Amino acid sequence: MAIDDTTTDPSLFSSLSLLRHFHKIKKSLFVFLRCIPTSFRVFLLVFLVYSGSSNLSIYVPRQPQIPPEFDCILAANAVEREARNWSSSSSLIMKVVKEEIPRSKPKTHLPVGQKLKSSVLPLKSSSSYRFRGLKRKRNQLKIQKSTAMSMNFSRRVKNFFSGSSSSPCEVRFFMTWISSSLESFGNRELLSIESLFKSHPNACLLILSNSWNSTRGAQLLRPFLEQGFRVTAILPHFDYIFKNTPAEAWFNRLRKGNVHPGEISLGQNLSNLLRLAVLYKFGGVYMDTDVLVLKSFSNLSNVIGAQTLDIETGNWSRLNNAVLIFDRKHPLLLQFIEEFALTFDGNKWGHNGPYLVSRVVSRVIGQPGYNFTVLPPPAFYPVDWSRIHDFFRSPGDDVHSKWVPLKLGYIRRQSIAIHLWNRHSRKLKVEEGSIIGHIMLDCCIFCNTTMSAS
Repeated sequence: MAIDDTTTDPSLFSSLSLLRHFHKIKKSLFVFLRCIPTSFRVFLLVFLVYSGSSNLSIYVPRQPQIPPEFDCILAANAVEREARNWSSSSSLIMKVVKEEIPRSKPKTHLPVGQKLKSSVLPLKSSSSYRFRGLKRKRNQLKIQKSTAMSMNFSRRVKNFFSGSSSSPCEVRFFMTWISSSLESFGNRELLSIESLFKSHPNACLLILSNSWNSTRGAQLLRPFLEQGFRVTAILPHFDYIFKNTPAEAWFNRLRKGNVHPGEISLGQNLSNLLRLAVLYKFGGVYMDTDVLVLKSFSNLSNVIGAQTLDIETGNWSRLNNAVLIFDRKHPLLLQFIEEFALTFDGNKWGHNGPYLVSRVVSRVIGQPGYNFTVLPPPAFYPVDWSRIHDFFRSPGDDVHSKWVPLKLGYIRRQSIAIHLWNRHSRKLKVEEGSIIGHIMLDCCIFCNTTMSAS
């Protein structure tokens, strides 16, 4: 005979009792709710829903943002700490290390007619929209038109570098000045040229510019030519310089109005591209016009300089393109040019310059076929832009008076050049006894004129 489990299992019996008790409570609750007014029942329901949603909500704290200026100051402090390690070393060479930059998928070529999200205007946009940005830069876009003089670019460059001079160029230097005038080309820019020839008397300097072919340009170069220095300014022929590189297609789209130039000076961005392309075609040294040369570059090849360090690892965190030393047809230069054409953005400061070279170098690390060196910050950038004003100040209190000779001695030992960050220092006066004052005396040729004008 079957046995009833409910009579033999105490736990099950207890469970059934609880269930019957629950049904009684539920029935009593429904009776109570029917007795209260409908409006009060609605209010009670809304209150329960609101309380439940508040209790179940999740608070996600917002990630605090660190101002970029503070990041630069931290990096500058790291440079000072690392200086002790480099000062005891006989070499300035720093191994290439990976930068903490998000990796982007490397591209091996620039497809014909590829439309770039960041720089190409929509095809359906109206004519007024497509050329709205170009109208603001009409004067700068005039430099893109080929003229009879620019068409002779190849012949003039060849004659300059291998001309009638009995002594060949010890080093080929390039500068760019893409501007409609020479009004802002002042004594500091001229001092940059002086410092170049002070350390390289047998060098050749080619200035690529659309405004030097003028009476003012001839006046600026005359003192150097009278001293026998080999310097000239030539209007760049962009079609020739960019030919057979990814810059060729990008530049053609720019001229047709299919690339928005952005808010950043088009001349500045063209300079970023021009320096890469001219080094790829000819090889040599590119330097900005606010760089002072302190030592010879003759023993350097395929070199780029770090601007800042990672304060945790001691490795570089950003490179800079104010000084570039590369052989002709170097593959890294081609990668730089391709990155410019693929990712151009005329609205972000530094995106097509220092950040560009940093992105590419971080991506090609470990790949075969690249042979180059990253020099530590003291080589070209011994002072960060955020501290450049200290270099123009005369010794003040006891702390600063002790710091000036120590820093000056360190730069003279470790630095090959110094970037003056003209964007931040142009209006600063060179005070007597300052670091920059001493460096100007070290590298000037026409010292009486240079110092009186500073």
